[in-house]
Amino acid sequence: MSLKHTEKLNPGESIALAEALDQLPWNADGLLPAIAQQHDSGEVLMLAWMNRAALEETLRTGRVCYWSRSRQDYWRKGEQSGQVQLLKAMSLDCDGDSILLQVDQLGPACHTGRRSCFYNRVEGDRLVVDAAPLIDPQVLYPGGH
Repeated sequence: MSLKHTEKLNPGESIALAEALDQLPWNADGLLPAIAQQHDSGEVLMLAWMNRAALEETLRTGRVCYWSRSRQDYWRKGEQSGQVQLLKAMSLDCDGDSILLQVDQLGPACHTGRRSCFYNRVEGDRLVVDAAPLIDPQVLYPGGH
């Protein structure tokens, strides 16, 4: 049974996680987009990328791990800044082509020092910054991000 067939399952029925991961439509780089959402408020914090190893490490450790496309390396959220994400729940969408991470975000999620990366709001023909940094980025990343 593939992930595409889970729509035929009844609530409470399941397939093996390893089997489901084998069926995911990883992109050409072996990645899927992962959306981090604060578990208790529903606030959308950020979007990043995960490969299978990052996903499995996240499940194993409970601390969110991503794949950094710019560094071509694993990125354990908070390893430099201390602003970690603790996994509360993980879901896949109906097609298995995106991951939703329900997390407990400790401090800001954004490298700019803001709580969320989604602070640029479109208003008509303007792009409005709607949140100030909680922490100066130079304090979060003394050596740069």
